[in-house]
Amino acid sequence: MLRQPKEERSLKQNMLLASSTAFVAGVTNVISIIAFFAFTANVTGHVANLAKEIMEQDYSSIEVFVLWLLLFFIGALIASFAIKSFEGKSNYRANAIPIVIEIIVLLFVAIYGNNFYSGTENEREIITGCILFAMGLQNGMVSTASGGLIKSTHLTGLFTDLGTELADYYHPKTPQPVELRNKIIIRITVLGFYILGGIIGAYFYNKYHFVVFYFLPVILLTVLFYDLIPMIIHRITRIFSTDTKTNKATS
Repeated sequence: MLRQPKEERSLKQNMLLASSTAFVAGVTNVISIIAFFAFTANVTGHVANLAKEIMEQDYSSIEVFVLWLLLFFIGALIASFAIKSFEGKSNYRANAIPIVIEIIVLLFVAIYGNNFYSGTENEREIITGCILFAMGLQNGMVSTASGGLIKSTHLTGLFTDLGTELADYYHPKTPQPVELRNKIIIRITVLGFYILGGIIGAYFYNKYHFVVFYFLPVILLTVLFYDLIPMIIHRITRIFSTDTKTNKATS
């Protein structure tokens, strides 16, 4: 899922990456709305709120919204910079770095939320900022790794792209290449798993609250280990086959 360069990625690899990250984005966004009254999977609403606060000259709120926007931006910047820095050595390592950082941030949110969160305004602003940073990391990583094909948190652009691609696909004057069909499949996958994540996230947050945040790093760890499992199995198989040959030779 993470080892292949963007030019060599298969539909299956892109669908796995799209579904897992869109699901995480859907869960985090709906929990953030319920718990902190703020969107964390995108910054469109925060830009609108920033403009409103500027007109009302609410400087404390302006500082918060500017900080949130910067955190999302910095997350995407770090993800892209890390990938471009390491992709010449190892595509897997390059794509894994942003996910590892995202896991650390979400674990911090889970631990703090379950053990220390008391619902103050400062805590709400800090945790929201942390989640925005994590989503910036994720969106930057997924977009860079897939060559801009997948944006796990950007549904406005997704609907625009999906509408354009469906028009091209069904238009009688447009050829219907496999590549265009695959793009449509990816868009629908992101949308479906984002909605599914939102539904499941809302349901389990109402029952277990911040405990849900412990589940998100597990999904991201699955993304990390997906490419390693075949290598681990291959090495274990080689060890056992070598031991078998050695035993036969000695006997």
